[in-house]
Amino acid sequence: MVETSARLLRLLALLQTRREWSGGALSDRLGVSPRTVRRDVERLRGLGYPVHSATGTAGGYRLGAGAQLPPLLLDDEEAVAVAVGLRAAVNSGVSGVEESSVRALGKLEQVLPHRLRRRVGALNSFTAPMRHRVEGPSIEAATLVELAHACRDHTRLRFHYESHDGSATARVVEPCGLVSSYRRWYLVGWDTGRGDWRTFRVDRLTLAPPHGPRFEPRTPPAEDLAAYVSEGVSTRAHAVRATVLLRMPVERAAAVVRPSTGSLEAVDADSCLLRTGSYSLEAVVIHLLFYGVDFTVLEPVEMLDQLAAMRDRLSRSLDSSKG
Repeated sequence: MVETSARLLRLLALLQTRREWSGGALSDRLGVSPRTVRRDVERLRGLGYPVHSATGTAGGYRLGAGAQLPPLLLDDEEAVAVAVGLRAAVNSGVSGVEESSVRALGKLEQVLPHRLRRRVGALNSFTAPMRHRVEGPSIEAATLVELAHACRDHTRLRFHYESHDGSATARVVEPCGLVSSYRRWYLVGWDTGRGDWRTFRVDRLTLAPPHGPRFEPRTPPAEDLAAYVSEGVSTRAHAVRATVLLRMPVERAAAVVRPSTGSLEAVDADSCLLRTGSYSLEAVVIHLLFYGVDFTVLEPVEMLDQLAAMRDRLSRSLDSSKG
């Protein structure tokens, strides 16, 4: 009986890790016959778990959504990871999530074994989130859920959008995906009115249902949507753009260059390309100096004049300070 119960827990854990399993794959993973797998599936159904099955070559088993949330089977590392994620949700920029995260963390701690409760308890007792002086924009969790559903179901979205200059427009968009960066969220989608891909800050849009109809999804503007948005908000959105060769490895540069500041591309083991932008060349130069490494300006050539002017200004300041 103990062996059967342990096997049922393993079966339930497997069903929770993948959308669908074939009977043969479950049989191999559990080390039992396909007939035993079928009996165990029936036992899970008898306990109230909605395990769906399909016959034929494309058949398999899938854990469906039930009237109640089934218990999650987490190993030690997964349980600690969930606790860390719930703590991090405090600074996610999604309104209403903080209180829900605290409740969920409390429930998690109640069911954790003693050894894990001590680890998670230490994490909570000796970790304090830093409150940022300048708070980022706040987004309703329900808005993110609605946008995600539209992306999944390929449903056109209707919303009012406020641009950076304060002007408001009505948009009809075929959503592709969501990208988060620090406390900001972005929606990538095909703007039917502009006939092109656009990136929208979620905190600047106001949904205007009813949405629809459904659409045939297009090829995304890039394989990596996060990199696409990063380049857009850090480079394409600015009037002044620059490409610079940084004399440091791309791994080191990634630790200091935020995605919203610029995009990086490795050149060799000791250097990388930075594509960035800002409102002026002087602002770009000042930001580059913060990195504390040597660099070579590739474009625009006008940036060399800005570097020379700043060098002369610093030299005069140094000379006058010595005198």
